[in-house]
Amino acid sequence: MSTQDSLQPALLLDQARQMTGGLTDFGDPSFRPGLEQLCHALNTEARLSPQGLATFDQKLTAQLANRLWMEDAIRRHPEILDEVIAPPLIIVGLPRTGTTKLHRLLSRDPRFYWMTFWESQMPVPLPGEAIDDPSPRIDQGQAIVDMMTSAMPELMAIHPMENREADEEFMLMEHSFLADFNAYAHIPSYMDWLVAQDERPAYSLLIRMLQYLQWQKRQRGITAQRWILKAPHHLHRMALLLESFPGACVVQTHRDPVESIPSIASFVHTLHAIYSDRPDAKAVGASWSARMRSGLEHTMAARDRAGDSHQFVDVSFKDTVTQPLQVLENLYATIGWDIDDATTEAMTQWLRADAEHHAQSAHRYSAEDFGLSAEGLRHDFAAYIARHLHTPRAA
Repeated sequence: MSTQDSLQPALLLDQARQMTGGLTDFGDPSFRPGLEQLCHALNTEARLSPQGLATFDQKLTAQLANRLWMEDAIRRHPEILDEVIAPPLIIVGLPRTGTTKLHRLLSRDPRFYWMTFWESQMPVPLPGEAIDDPSPRIDQGQAIVDMMTSAMPELMAIHPMENREADEEFMLMEHSFLADFNAYAHIPSYMDWLVAQDERPAYSLLIRMLQYLQWQKRQRGITAQRWILKAPHHLHRMALLLESFPGACVVQTHRDPVESIPSIASFVHTLHAIYSDRPDAKAVGASWSARMRSGLEHTMAARDRAGDSHQFVDVSFKDTVTQPLQVLENLYATIGWDIDDATTEAMTQWLRADAEHHAQSAHRYSAEDFGLSAEGLRHDFAAYIARHLHTPRAA
């Protein structure tokens, strides 16, 4: 890590080159303006603690190194780009609406490809790592989980971080530096800049990284039919998502914003506290409420343009909690798959373990902690509530 007291793009690039033994090809250069804007916002707005600065230095350097390693791998194995990414099943919806539960349940079906947390952090084999033994990356992923949960133990009560469980492709998209880094820090200038950008390079990179992960999995003897993806991140980019993955089935989860928005604010504020010793709860509440509203509005408009098609499936949070297997049965009927007994049993076992986790932990928060109110949220999200909660669609 550098000894500087700020994040400097040129230095981060140099550290990545050194980490990879002198590699120089970062791929598509469209990431560079985002890196510049992000570093500026982190330096001037995020109020990073010394530990937060060090962690971001490591995180951004590692992401740049991953770009170098991936481009080098593709140069040596051009067949990686021959991997076909079949139309995936993609779970979207506000955070705290059951997306993780659905994602991890579906990952029990061997017909789906899915990405673990450790793959999201280290999608590229480390130097000297055997293609059929990713244990070095698994160990490093566990170290990251341990660091985050040690720094903020309450994180596990909010979002169960599991190194070997399915996680979000959003963390792959971060490698484009066109992503919602406000999950980690308060960076309004970067987010304002991001809104004005063409984010196609982020989706092009996602497809490229999925090809690489799929190629690696097949080298390890893992074969499947299609990917199961999940990221609330896509709510703001639904039009691009549909453009990038023609034929994808999109599962949108729904929960009353009066319940979900304060929960999101609590989660994000907890993440901010890992990187800053002065996180601003009210700023998180205001910015994330506005951000989630704009994402839902974008997705509603994108769905209107797409027409009333079977490409979208709506699922309520209540149903995911109270009758998850029925939700999955309806979802499988939509995509034309059956669920065999072995998969049903694997899902049932996971549900038991998940119920035990939630019985042992509690996520406590209030809307007022984040400058929010039930009345204000009902007003701000009135259009979404009218469309998806007052007249629920079939799951």
